[in-house]
Amino acid sequence: MRGEFAFSFGLTAVCLIGAGYYGFSTGGVPAMLSFLLIAAILGVMEVSLSFDNAVVNASVLRNMTPLWQRRFLTWGIAIAVFGMRFLFPIVIVAIIAGLGFGEVVRMAFADPEAYSRNLEAAHVPISAFGGAFLMMVFLKYLMDPEKDVHWFGVLEERLAKIGRLEAIQIFITGTLLLLAVNFLVAPEERLSALTSGMVGLLTYVLIDALGGLFDADNIAANAGKAGAMSFLYLEVLDASFSLDGVIGAFAITKDVVVIAAGLAIGAAFVRSLTLLLVRKGTLQQYIFLEHGAHYGIGSLAIIMLLSMSHDIHIPEVITGLIGLAFIVGAVLWSLRHRRIYPNQADGEPSA
Repeated sequence: MRGEFAFSFGLTAVCLIGAGYYGFSTGGVPAMLSFLLIAAILGVMEVSLSFDNAVVNASVLRNMTPLWQRRFLTWGIAIAVFGMRFLFPIVIVAIIAGLGFGEVVRMAFADPEAYSRNLEAAHVPISAFGGAFLMMVFLKYLMDPEKDVHWFGVLEERLAKIGRLEAIQIFITGTLLLLAVNFLVAPEERLSALTSGMVGLLTYVLIDALGGLFDADNIAANAGKAGAMSFLYLEVLDASFSLDGVIGAFAITKDVVVIAAGLAIGAAFVRSLTLLLVRKGTLQQYIFLEHGAHYGIGSLAIIMLLSMSHDIHIPEVITGLIGLAFIVGAVLWSLRHRRIYPNQADGEPSA
């Protein structure tokens, strides 16, 4: 376990030292202590809300080469921290508010209140993108006709049969997006919500198609390309999880430096946890754990689509508890399955 988490502990030390120094330089010892505490809280919050993300990451990562697994922890951390949790929100604010990139960067540091308001104004398209992408992740897993392990036997067996219909997941996700946009979103925001949702849906379709193309023939020759597409898929998945969390972090503090430090800590530990799950073979030991994680992702997708309405606000802690409940239920059901069928190989179907 020490090897998987060594990088995370090192990055945590760097982030806490950075947050503390930044606080001391701007407000002395009180600010330093405050920033240290907030960064730690944000790190814990990020890990607790993203455990189902780690499980799904592990299901993808276990099929990647050791080289791409290492890149997931090294390159992936840089992309997750600087790209998805700092740079990407700035790009979104620049697009939605019609401002220059440099102007938004200056706003983030000089006027975090204004930056927070502009990021909150982008909540609808962010939720549409994340909701559509995560719904595709959920449905592609749940309705996979080749999946023979079923947590909720009869229900999942029937959904797997429906999954034989070409592009049925795209149809369902598109329909849910249209219904959410039509009934939940204010008229002046419907175009941006629909556009962002379609981009999220098409992003999943494109990555899935390219990954399938590279895996189709000559696996050895295409291993690098397939690994690259899986890596890209994991980063987009992380973005879908993280953007709503970035907005939620502003409810705790408006300081982008502290937010970046705290979320970086959480992102590092989520990745280390993913590697631990892969190397310990946890998904094979708890055969319904992957199911639980995907049900958590499905619930998050629904919550994100619902949250496009300004009248509906579901606290992040509720979202996290729903995902945690599915994970705990999946673990308990896996243990029950092992007690009932002690000699049954992992992967056998179960009702």
